[in-house]
Amino acid sequence: MVDQQVPAIDSSRTDKTAEVEQRKQSFRKFTCRSVDPDQTLDVFYQQLMQLHSARQHQMLNRGLWREQHPCRSACARPRRRAPPKEKPAVVNTHLRVMIILPEKVASMVGIYNHKTFNQVEIKPEMIGHCLGMF
Repeated sequence: MVDQQVPAIDSSRTDKTAEVEQRKQSFRKFTCRSVDPDQTLDVFYQQLMQLHSARQHQMLNRGLWREQHPCRSACARPRRRAPPKEKPAVVNTHLRVMIILPEKVASMVGIYNHKTFNQVEIKPEMIGHCLGMF
């Protein structure tokens, strides 16, 4: 048999390549239909409707249902009362078809799936989608 020597790994070389890879890594900034999520909080309701797809635009244009108004205000209340850097209290709802608006971002919602309430934290990526998708 022929003895094969395994080349020694140069630790300084691997450290340098790791540093280069770390510098190259950049995180993608999320935008909601090419608009920064922070800016969507300041946008008027009519301008916000134009950012959504046709289905969401149509639902928002028809207005909120009577059942959706309490959920809208109930999500804002715990978020205002929560101490800084803490998650707000969970608001349970059966409204799976309700569209997520920018005012709901950073709130906790329990979405009913016909058996239990699944807790979901609303993130900026979820704007424009229905609660039932999560």
